[in-house]
Amino acid sequence: MARLRSFFAFWYDFVVGDDWRVAVAVVLALGTTYALSRTSAPAWWAIPVAVAVFLPYSLWRATRQER
Repeated sequence: MARLRSFFAFWYDFVVGDDWRVAVAVVLALGTTYALSRTSAPAWWAIPVAVAVFLPYSLWRATRQER
């Protein structure tokens, strides 16, 4: 049981990491890309837009000073 718990703890830490908001954004971006791929609309732009929005947000949250 301890090995199973360690296995899931590793994957949780690997996927979620320090900021669960970014993990949710990645899941939403992948879901949006999938949804767009099922239509006739081009889907290639969804991931770059998500990176362009959430990378600065993540960096801002990581570098701001707590007061």
